[in-house]
Amino acid sequence: MKLQISGQPVKRPISVLLFPVNFVTRQIFQRDGVTERKTEMTALPYGDVDSHLKAMAGKAEGFGRFAIGGLHGPVYSVTTLADDGPGSLREGCRKQEPLWILFEVSGTIHLSSYLSVSSYKTIDGRGRRVKLTGKGLRLKECEHIIICNLEFEGGRGHDVDGIQIKPNSRHIWIDRCSLRDYDDGLIDITRQSTDITISRCYFQQHDKTMLIGADPSHVGDRCIRVTIHHCFFDGTRQRQPRVRFGKVHLYNNYTRNWGIYAVCASVESQIYSQCNIYEAGTKKKTFEYYTEKAADREEAKSGFIRSEGDVFLNGAQPCTLTGFSEDCMFHPSEFYPVWTMEAASDSLKGVLHILTGWQPIQRPPLEQPIMV
Repeated sequence: MKLQISGQPVKRPISVLLFPVNFVTRQIFQRDGVTERKTEMTALPYGDVDSHLKAMAGKAEGFGRFAIGGLHGPVYSVTTLADDGPGSLREGCRKQEPLWILFEVSGTIHLSSYLSVSSYKTIDGRGRRVKLTGKGLRLKECEHIIICNLEFEGGRGHDVDGIQIKPNSRHIWIDRCSLRDYDDGLIDITRQSTDITISRCYFQQHDKTMLIGADPSHVGDRCIRVTIHHCFFDGTRQRQPRVRFGKVHLYNNYTRNWGIYAVCASVESQIYSQCNIYEAGTKKKTFEYYTEKAADREEAKSGFIRSEGDVFLNGAQPCTLTGFSEDCMFHPSEFYPVWTMEAASDSLKGVLHILTGWQPIQRPPLEQPIMV
């Protein structure tokens, strides 16, 4: 079912997929020692991706919607927490054929070096609790990657990110991951990597959270397109995200208590911020604009942020630019027809508190259930 959202007349309609619908029960308040609870109907994405094991393939919303991961390959089982060797995650990720990688063990994998992921892989942590530490995942010149329900913590070393996507990688979906405390970024997307969705992830205890676009000399990053939705940035200091050159659609995210700014638009970037919650702590500036000169241009420029339906709490200051033409800003409907979205509200904030990051969910069955 699709609903065309319309209020004031707009040149380009926003299409929103309302189903699947989830019923969420929350504690509302206490009166005379009695807790009152309310069940609310909330529009949330991905209600069917856990129906069977490979239901996630091709189901991302946004720019990463074509990512199929290891859909057409067999299941590979991780049976050891060792950094390398038979049955390890590293051994599965280096194989050249499509694989749907599952874990038969829970625990922490200590990576001594970046773990490179080859094309057509799904790394599926559902049904187990697996944490990667020491280093992170490297998605280099690969395509069709799905990373789901993992934890990343404590990456150490120069240029060590939780998930590093560069160069020339595409069709990637990162869903329900928890990331914190790396020496560089938690997720960095640079050097002509594109068509990526990051959804339902939890970011915490970090400085430079997410960089999209390498630096002003990498003008090829004009191709970058990223969707970030239903994520919770919980006290991360800056770069939620910082963008150079690329097009980024942010919707239904919750960002709170940042240390410098929430979102930054650098050289030529276009950020469409839609129905997000920005809740300030000590620092109130929500949107920042850095002026830089692209290597193939004479004039230095910042980027653009369009804020639509966002909510600014606790004195958060939008700091939006005025006077720029709509021609400078993309609209998501130019690239994909539907996305699941609701108004920014306390209800949405409560959902994102609970349903982002690693989840203690069961592994779905291998085959799709037969309906009788």
